[in-house]
Amino acid sequence: MYKGGASLSLQLLKKMSNKNLPDFRDTERAFRHLSDRDLSRGKLLFELLSRPWLVATGSFFARLALFIHLPIGWAIRPTVYAQFCGGEDVDESEETISLLYSSKVMTILDYSAEGMDAEKDLDITCSEVLKTVDAAANDPRHAFSVFKPSGLSSNSLLIKKKKDFSESDLAAWERVERRVRSICAATAEAGGRVLIDAEESWIQDNIDELAEDMMSDFNRETAVVFTTAQLYRHDRLAYVKELTRKANEAGFIAGVKLVRGAYMEKERERAEERGYNSPIHTDKKSTDLDFDHAVKFCLETLERVHLFCGSHNEESNMKLCEAMAEMGIANNDKRITFSQLLGMSDSITFNLADHGYNVAKYVPYGPIREAMPYLIRRAKENTSVAGQTSRELTLIREEIARRKS
Repeated sequence: MYKGGASLSLQLLKKMSNKNLPDFRDTERAFRHLSDRDLSRGKLLFELLSRPWLVATGSFFARLALFIHLPIGWAIRPTVYAQFCGGEDVDESEETISLLYSSKVMTILDYSAEGMDAEKDLDITCSEVLKTVDAAANDPRHAFSVFKPSGLSSNSLLIKKKKDFSESDLAAWERVERRVRSICAATAEAGGRVLIDAEESWIQDNIDELAEDMMSDFNRETAVVFTTAQLYRHDRLAYVKELTRKANEAGFIAGVKLVRGAYMEKERERAEERGYNSPIHTDKKSTDLDFDHAVKFCLETLERVHLFCGSHNEESNMKLCEAMAEMGIANNDKRITFSQLLGMSDSITFNLADHGYNVAKYVPYGPIREAMPYLIRRAKENTSVAGQTSRELTLIREEIARRKS
């Protein structure tokens, strides 16, 4: 686990005192869209998430309940599901979409079903993503559509090198390409943008190639398709630079979503089990440096690279705000988007929106049973990122105290 703290640095606090920059400690702005009941629910959930043993136990029993088909929706829906998900379908997410946009925060609908392998299920996921593309068309409340490549392809296919594909693999890959192309084409036709999320390193190579093909085809005038770089990998800063070189050479615009990463424990365990060098940086400082360098590089090449900053880190978001100001880039420049997950880091999201930045929440949705793997992963990630849960708790408690006073 990377080590870190929950408190903000003195330097960051001084920067936030600048009235032209957002103040990530302003809890009144951060939580004004939430009722007292919503805040209390968030407080309880993050108190529970602060106990790793409880998360591990709860995750085990949740998986067991799914396996033996126990009806657990009654317990999940008003608690963790309500905190981190918008609804069971696009229509049911409408209330969340409207609530966010009332505070100038856009939505990224994210169909949260995971772990599907059957061709029928992959087609269903593709159809669901196309629904989000349609919902976003000509609706300013939506910033992007998004999909995970593993929702459109079996992992067993993604893990193979294309040179090792069998005849049946080639046919399956053609279906994957058709699904991805249908989403990208529909997005371009609707005048929207779509994010291709990153996955584990051992299936990422095929995803990179697919994403680059789509960018080359659809990103001629503006960035329609965005790929994702996880900067906890020590090779991803170089990848972003190489992608930009390819874009410049081929005459397309690279859309790049920058994140730190979501599979750290799994990556390290697999590398150790199989005896290869871990692709993950050895410490958080190295990850932070690569993330900051990648942001700086994208800003310096903004004519060729459009930037999506997916970060829950106050320092990273503040550095981006400060760099934009120094470079004379408008807060609402359409080439730059900030984003955080629904139910987390409202102090960043809503204070950015209040200062006119383009900011969006990832809003996962889907049937409760199908969303459970996502929710379990989200709970585990909260416990593995030191400082994340305690920071959320501190800010929620401060707002509850402020309202009471």
